[in-house]
Amino acid sequence: MTARLTFVLIAAFWVTMNVLLWRTEFGSHGGDTPVPLALVWRKILTAPDASSLSVFQNGQRTGYCEFSTSVGQEMATLDADAPPPEGLVARAGYQIHLAGNFSLGDVTNRLKFDGRASFLNTRQWRELSLKITLRSAVIELHSLATNETVHVKITNAGEAMAREVKFSELQNPEALIRAFVGDFAGGLLANLELSALPSAASAAPTWTARRTRVRIGTEPVPVYQLETRLLDQPIVVDVSTLGEILFVQLPGHLSARIDEWSRP
Repeated sequence: MTARLTFVLIAAFWVTMNVLLWRTEFGSHGGDTPVPLALVWRKILTAPDASSLSVFQNGQRTGYCEFSTSVGQEMATLDADAPPPEGLVARAGYQIHLAGNFSLGDVTNRLKFDGRASFLNTRQWRELSLKITLRSAVIELHSLATNETVHVKITNAGEAMAREVKFSELQNPEALIRAFVGDFAGGLLANLELSALPSAASAAPTWTARRTRVRIGTEPVPVYQLETRLLDQPIVVDVSTLGEILFVQLPGHLSARIDEWSRP
């Protein structure tokens, strides 16, 4: 009798826990649950796999991009049958890498980009570098958080121009334009309605994060969905529960998604 009672209690406990887990995963509110933004950001920085996405413009495939983290790059070098080393993600910091290219309306006119950003173990950024190449023009950006400046170098047809822009100048469109075109454009700037342009501070996007479900292939998959608006245009990023970037929607009918997203 005691053995039967014990079995019944264990079975009831097992069923109850599975029901609770099912409700957490598929339950009410359409599966949409607000989550802390820091949680999703931590998932992205520690993603074990790279995110390879196709880039689309107005529904037409125009290029590709790959997003990877330092944790994912190190995981790729490990023995798949061996457990990861202790403290793999507890490091002095993190790094993310984004590279790819897409066409700008012309097959021969492709924009290439390669960027890296490093973060402290508190997930605060410390260094950023970005290189954009378009035909004969190359734009290079480099910034250190401690210096509060952005070094900009533009090379076009063999001619180079370099400027050091302070973070404070990024909040002033007129000062930013003067940094690149010089004071000779003062008369022209007077005729421009620069006051209508948002400052970096006022235009800083506010992100929201939630847990929801999307369909990839034929299966509904739980994801973290980040959403914001920039210049009144929506930006949406879907992230897997392991931190992999699955889908990005940007202004101008530009998007990027994993190949499985569009499979029937």
